[in-house]
Amino acid sequence: MSSNPAAVEASGTYLSGRRMRIYSLLGLCAALIVVAAVATSIGSVKIPLLTTFRILLDKLPFVDISPTWPSTIATIVLEIRLPRVILAGLVGAALATAGATYQGLFRNPLADPYLIGVAQGASLGAVVGFLLPTAWNISGIGIIPLLAFIGALLATVIVYALARVGKTLPVTTLILSGVALSALLGSIVSYLIISSGEKMHGIIFWLMGSFSMSQWSEIKIVLPYVAVGTAVIIIFARLLNVMQLDEEQAQQLGVNVERLKLILLAAATLITAAAVSFVGTIGFVGIIIPHAVRLIWGADHRFLLPLSVLTGAIFMILADLVSRTVLSPTEIPIGVITAICGAPFFLYLLRRRKKAIF
Repeated sequence: MSSNPAAVEASGTYLSGRRMRIYSLLGLCAALIVVAAVATSIGSVKIPLLTTFRILLDKLPFVDISPTWPSTIATIVLEIRLPRVILAGLVGAALATAGATYQGLFRNPLADPYLIGVAQGASLGAVVGFLLPTAWNISGIGIIPLLAFIGALLATVIVYALARVGKTLPVTTLILSGVALSALLGSIVSYLIISSGEKMHGIIFWLMGSFSMSQWSEIKIVLPYVAVGTAVIIIFARLLNVMQLDEEQAQQLGVNVERLKLILLAAATLITAAAVSFVGTIGFVGIIIPHAVRLIWGADHRFLLPLSVLTGAIFMILADLVSRTVLSPTEIPIGVITAICGAPFFLYLLRRRKKAIF
């Protein structure tokens, strides 16, 4: 019996593409480590990259390196720069993953992590925190990130409740509810900013995003949400591929569409809320990184999601590095950098790879 040449060729192409994506995952993992180390080395105090690697390796179990560096250098690396780099990576990974999830779930190339009111809910919560007469601290968490997190979740719950029709959740209604609530919350935020007086500068800077106050305590809070939420989303990557057909066909193939939408919405919203609660509503990452990954590696969510995690983390670390070094000692809001750096790169990819990405 002779083999079908077309089938053999298609199988070979699939295996080749799969192998390329796996190599890309490994390459991005290595690139993330290198980028994180370089970002930790660069700052107002220049630290040799080899010294940074030695300081970091010395903290690993079963690794003992005799210190040849001053204790102040170790403090700068471990207590000031490393928490900032790790938090930037977590936030970039979370926003990119959430953006890829929303775009796949809604089958909408304009969807981003803030589509259903997360950003405006977080902004309102943060502004209220700024305007409180005293600075509270609850279980080691500042009142501003706590209220931002609560505001983001409450906004999503309200949108979900408004959009739900019986036991179904129409995507169009969900998007429209999110847009309407975002407009309402945005107007409230604008009024509060105008009325904030001398606190206006701090509020605006927070809204544009910053990693300047990053601490290990914040990483300990954000990491579990991002790790668990991202893991849940990746587990359902194959079903998210099926959802690209349409909801009726997905149901015919045995997918519980409404349950899947609820799980993915909850996971994506949770990691977005955790990410923005400490660093502000950083835009652009969640919409551009998934598109860039699709253009380069394709739209299979089994690879798109983990590739978006790594690419988003690398992009955010580099953007934060630019924000704190270009006009040092002045720091540029991270949201400005993500837009300036991301837009030309995406336009270049779009121009070079003239093909449909959805």
